[in-house]
Amino acid sequence: MNDTIKLLKNHRSIRQFTSDPVSDEVVREIIDAAGWSATSNFVQAYTVIRVRNPQTRQQMAELAGSQSWVETSPVFIVFCADLNRNQAACAYENVEMVSGYTEQFIIATVDVSLAAQNAMIAAESLGLGGVFIGGIRNNPEKVSELLKLPDQVYPVFGMCLGYPAASPEQKPRLPVDVVLKEESYQEDESELEHYNETCKAYYQNRSSGSRNETWTHQIASMMTKPMRPHMRSFLEKKGFKFK
Repeated sequence: MNDTIKLLKNHRSIRQFTSDPVSDEVVREIIDAAGWSATSNFVQAYTVIRVRNPQTRQQMAELAGSQSWVETSPVFIVFCADLNRNQAACAYENVEMVSGYTEQFIIATVDVSLAAQNAMIAAESLGLGGVFIGGIRNNPEKVSELLKLPDQVYPVFGMCLGYPAASPEQKPRLPVDVVLKEESYQEDESELEHYNETCKAYYQNRSSGSRNETWTHQIASMMTKPMRPHMRSFLEKKGFKFK
């Protein structure tokens, strides 16, 4: 196993940070590394916004579900899927962008996700830790107002970064045998049973025996409820029409 794979397999969400500041130079280096991620047809359909204003961060922490680390982490950035820049490129060439297609939405969302993962890996390679904040989609309209996002841009997730003040135990991931298939999609219920036992042991250890939960139970509890049903109407308002 080489150092890169060790780094990738050591990932964990960090929500507690030391008071050590993260220099602007380091932040720029991380975002520059993000920019070298793969991008569909060179579209580069993303924008990253660093939020420093304490008032704005406090509001965003509340909007994200009272996640205090959004307010207190040394660095908080928001990754946005951005087709507005591509629209500007078309205007620069005196042509009109054909917008509102589902594929454009997919391209922008994938582009920003790849860039964000690059950023997290770059940060961890420099000794930092962090956590993704999907909770900003709880109220994407208000987040968009705070960040002054134009049409054709939407906030996908935030990211807290800083020097870790703790090293939490890693959550066990799905084994390779569950996610890697040969030739075609296959299902094997026994694989989930084994993973359930692994996750149950993790939660029992983490909670000193008070939490006895399996992965399938956790997922079933989440997937049987509506998930941010406001997102479609919000995205349509922002110009993502899903044609």
